[in-house]
Order: sequence, then structure tokens, then C-alpha cells
Amino acid sequence: MKHSVLLDTSFFIRLLNDEDLLHKNAVGYFKYFLENEINLKVSTISIAEYCVLGKLDDLPLNNIQILPFNLKEAERTGEFAKIIFIENKISLEKLFPRATIPNDSKLFAQADLDKTTTYFVTSDVRSKKTLMMLKKGIIPKFDIISIDIPFTQTFGILDL
Repeated sequence: MKHSVLLDTSFFIRLLNDEDLLHKNAVGYFKYFLENEINLKVSTISIAEYCVLGKLDDLPLNNIQILPFNLKEAERTGEFAKIIFIENKISLEKLFPRATIPNDSKLFAQADLDKTTTYFVTSDVRSKKTLMMLKKGIIPKFDIISIDIPFTQTFGILDL
């Protein structure tokens, strides 16, 4: 079974903006994943976030598998969000009559349930903190790759 990564909205923002400070790192990861035949995936949730200020046509979707958000992921999201709300000390009153679920919880549920996804690729500091909180109540089967660190350092590759 091939290994894959779930790419976050923040990854695409940096990949597609050559003036962004993390653009070079995002391009490095993108090329590394493609050259090493690591499957690239994106959630419909991340696509929706990107399309707030960007266009769908801007995304390099020819090389990326699109993951729809489904019923099993919705159920797992509730489990994840409950732990995150508890860790953030959010009272039940604030969740009534309807809890607003952060997108990170949804994306993490997708990464966790997808059989091949081993990393969630992002530059979002909040995502990293959220995963640390989640790990206090459950152990997801994926970890985060932060693109603020170059791919050569993450994967122990000499940059010759």
C-alpha cells in the first residue's frame, strides 16, 4: 500500500504565492512528494477554505486525489472535537444548542480514517497545537509535517 499525505489549505496558499516566505519550502515538499511517488490528497474542506480568496482553477488538482467529507468522517470529527473542546475548556453552555466544529477537527478525522495517510502537511501553527491537544485523549494514526521546516531537514536529505 502506498503512503500518502493530506495537504492543508495553508500548504496551497504558500505553494501558489511565490512571494510567500514559505513558498520555496512548499515547492520543495511538492516536488519531493511527486518524485517519491507519495500520493497527494486534499479534502473538499480545504478546497472550500482556499476558494474563499482563491480560485479552484489555481489548484494543481491533476496531481492530487480529492477526498470528500463523508459520514464516517463526520462521526470521527465529533469524537475529535469533543476532546479538543474539553482540552480548550469550552463549557457545554457554549456548545448549546449547536457546536461549531473547527475545520482542523474535520481534516484530522479524514487523515485519521484514510488508510494510507500518514502525514497532514501544513504551515498552520494552530493545527500543530490542536493535534497536541487531541493526542491527550486519543492517538491519531497520522502526524504533522510543518512546512516551516525545509523538506531536506524533515527527511534527512543532504541539500547539495
